[in-house]
Amino acid sequence: MRVVKPLLGLAPIALLAIQIQAQAQDSDDLLYHGEIGRILNENCVVCHREGGIGPMQFETYEQIRPWAPLIQLKVANREMPPYAYDEGIGIQDLKGDWRLSQEEIDKLVAWVNNGSPLGDPDFVLPPPDLPDPDEWNFAAALGQPDLIVPSEPIDIPATGNDLWSKHFVPTGLTEDRCIKAVQVKPVGLQSKSVVHHANSHVYVPDENGELQREAQLTEYAMGKWGELMPDGVCRTLPAGTQVMWDMHFYPGGLGATAPGAILEDNVVEIGLWFHEPGYEETAGVYKQDLRLYPGRGGYENGHLIIPPHGYVMTQGFHSFDHPVRVDSFQPHGHLRMRAASLEIFYPETGRTEQISQISNWSATWHHSHIYDPDVAPLVPAGGVLVVKQWYDNTADNPNNPDPDQWVYGGSRTGDEMSHAWIAITHLDEPGYEQIVAERKEQEARSVAGNDD
Repeated sequence: MRVVKPLLGLAPIALLAIQIQAQAQDSDDLLYHGEIGRILNENCVVCHREGGIGPMQFETYEQIRPWAPLIQLKVANREMPPYAYDEGIGIQDLKGDWRLSQEEIDKLVAWVNNGSPLGDPDFVLPPPDLPDPDEWNFAAALGQPDLIVPSEPIDIPATGNDLWSKHFVPTGLTEDRCIKAVQVKPVGLQSKSVVHHANSHVYVPDENGELQREAQLTEYAMGKWGELMPDGVCRTLPAGTQVMWDMHFYPGGLGATAPGAILEDNVVEIGLWFHEPGYEETAGVYKQDLRLYPGRGGYENGHLIIPPHGYVMTQGFHSFDHPVRVDSFQPHGHLRMRAASLEIFYPETGRTEQISQISNWSATWHHSHIYDPDVAPLVPAGGVLVVKQWYDNTADNPNNPDPDQWVYGGSRTGDEMSHAWIAITHLDEPGYEQIVAERKEQEARSVAGNDD
């Protein structure tokens, strides 16, 4: 957006003429061969291209023009790009955030209202820099993974009931390592549509050689980008680890890339990036873990039950006897879940703070909302995490396959679940107070800078 600086000495009518000219120039920018093409190339073509997961291609003006009204609708409603996270509620500074800015949304809406003009036909729009769809998401910044742990291959039929597989895979690690980043990646485009989830657990042999579960390694559900650990934390992968895969497959798949035929030798991989050996011994490094935090409420006799044409809300309460930092939040549900939120309750003051809200949730896009470390929520000892999730088993839910059904808590795609995956850094009081002090100092500097 161009800014018109005030020019001293000009008459009001002259200033008005300059403003009108600036507005006309702004209108000229709303062309496919210009700002609009850049927005679409940088945010849409990654999926909407030949061989991509989008149901139509947006690589040329001729491909895009018939879909312009639908693009306007989806963008204005913040349904596309597919990153459901409410604007203006709680923390907005996130890593791996796909959302368009309001300025970009306004430009796309105005472009369609103006008739979706092409612009100069001789202009050559720079092609988008598109990653290989089978490349690791963090490869550009971190290089290739230091360790890849593949699952056993499994054939997925075109139709039938949900499938599960649980098996162990050795990692070959000979020393403890701190994880810098982790991504789970179904191999191949069609594979992404049949893998409902692929959880991984850390098992280490005890003194008798018996495998014992130590921790959650990571969690994958359809559409998840990956996890980045902030500096100064260690999520440990111990020496001798065997990964226990816990995978759920949906025959036939979901979404535009569902294969509709048997998918042979389906493999899912974990890519791991490590800090240098000995990182955990660095001063000021705290332990981080990822855990499942369940919800309650909406339960009868311990079971989640959603009646036909009905609604249910669940909420879970989780506290710690030491201060913590919340590094990421990923709600989980299936086809009837519509919304989720994360709050913090402070018992000493009785205050509740809303951290994140997702009001248009979809089971085809599970996002781990990774908070920028400078604003990630700090929870004092005794503070309570409140996880809320809402379910809609009516015909108003566009993802609902059958509102006449009773829906129960369970692992099948047609069942429901109520929990969130949350990454927590476990602090001590000195570490907590240091982060609080650093943030207050940063806030004071920002305020002082704004006074200049």
